[in-house]
Amino acid sequence: MVVHIQDEQEVANFKYFWQRWGRWIFAILVILSLAYLGYVLYQSHLRSNDEKAAVIFETFVTQAGANNMAESKKALIQLQEKYPETMNTTQATLMMAGSAFDDGKYDEAIRHLQWVKARQHDDLLQTIVAQRLASVYLQQSKYNEALQALDVKVTDAFKPVLLETKGDVLQAQKKNAEAVAIYQQALNLLSKDSVQREFIQLKISSLS
Repeated sequence: MVVHIQDEQEVANFKYFWQRWGRWIFAILVILSLAYLGYVLYQSHLRSNDEKAAVIFETFVTQAGANNMAESKKALIQLQEKYPETMNTTQATLMMAGSAFDDGKYDEAIRHLQWVKARQHDDLLQTIVAQRLASVYLQQSKYNEALQALDVKVTDAFKPVLLETKGDVLQAQKKNAEAVAIYQQALNLLSKDSVQREFIQLKISSLS
């Protein structure tokens, strides 16, 4: 009899709890389920975009390899318009910037690099873009623009690349003492076994 009364009490307590909190628990479960579904769909969308971008990227590379730049540029435009956030598009744009630089089309190279800079914000890509932009400006003897391009915030792991390039710009301006100081800053951030140390040390030696 005692057990029966306890069972009835537990049922009554459960009913009270569910009446008071049940709808909120249900709402939370629905929200969590929708969030998970949204995540799954988003990841599927990203994979789909990556796959579609990869097909166009292959066309871009094939046409560029065949020196058919008109078709290669069409593929790049398609990538940029439809799949701007994918790494295939970033890679294609950087490749086109390099091609433009090799052909002496510096303004075109800058436009491509600025396009990547505006869309990819991780430190590695920001460092690559900054270094290449500075190199293009340096080729044009636009020293102030080159130094401004290098003024990006990245972690210490990537700073030596930017500092070395800044030293190159200062050296081109005949500011040798300043260049040596900047090269030394780069050396201070590099590990003892870094290959980059040897190249920077050679630059310092040539200015001493």
